[in-house]
Amino acid sequence: MVTLRRWWDRKGLQIGLLALILGSAWVLRQTQGQLLMEVYQVMTRPLEMLQTGPSPEERLKDARFLELQTRIADLESQNQKLQDLLGYIEKQPLSSRPIPGRVVGRSADHWWQQVTINRGSNMGIQEGFVVKADGGLVGLVESVTPNTSRVLLISDLKSQVGVTVSRTSAKGVLRGDSSAEAVLEFYEKVPNVRVGDLVSTSTYSQKFPAGLAVGRVKSLDLKKLPTSVAKVDLFPPIRSLDWVAVYPKPTNQEMENQESPKQKVQKFN
Repeated sequence: MVTLRRWWDRKGLQIGLLALILGSAWVLRQTQGQLLMEVYQVMTRPLEMLQTGPSPEERLKDARFLELQTRIADLESQNQKLQDLLGYIEKQPLSSRPIPGRVVGRSADHWWQQVTINRGSNMGIQEGFVVKADGGLVGLVESVTPNTSRVLLISDLKSQVGVTVSRTSAKGVLRGDSSAEAVLEFYEKVPNVRVGDLVSTSTYSQKFPAGLAVGRVKSLDLKKLPTSVAKVDLFPPIRSLDWVAVYPKPTNQEMENQESPKQKVQKFN
């Protein structure tokens, strides 16, 4: 008996701890951890009450509120842009009012080359139609489906636009540079041009009517060979196009009317 008591004195504590561990494991298995979660919540609730930050529910409400604010701001911005465009369209003669369209497609790989708008042949748009936005010329309709049109931007590397310097009538070809700037190659070796001059489409252009705003001369290189060149800041927001206006391409009669008498003589010689 004495030996058993001594053995229990030495091993009783260990046996009790082992029984507690096994019992706890069995309870956890039967309750799938719910009891442990209850104990954890009871122990941590006082700490949560001491915290000064927002609760998870409050953070969720804040996130939803910020989402709604963002959506409202976006809708207000879109509404203002659309109103501005419609106001601009209403000022045009009824016979030449453009078709409004919104940019709905733009690839990161072709950001400066082309955009897709949500108007197509069902609205009367055809290849060769002229596309403008706030600031001036944007590009040319390159292809059309019933409900969409793909627009070749003037910032595309293969884009070429006949332009003139408004102050001196110096002329040249504007080529895209895959950026918000374009390169103007002059016909003259030493053109009468200076930084800050305004640039618009010229009467030499075969695809666009004359007088459409394009941009402003940013820098000049009059020593470049074989011809002088200038960097032109484009007026239209090519980087962030949203709403645009689509115009019918100029008719042959309109193109002839914008030519000077000298050009007409050269054309027939």
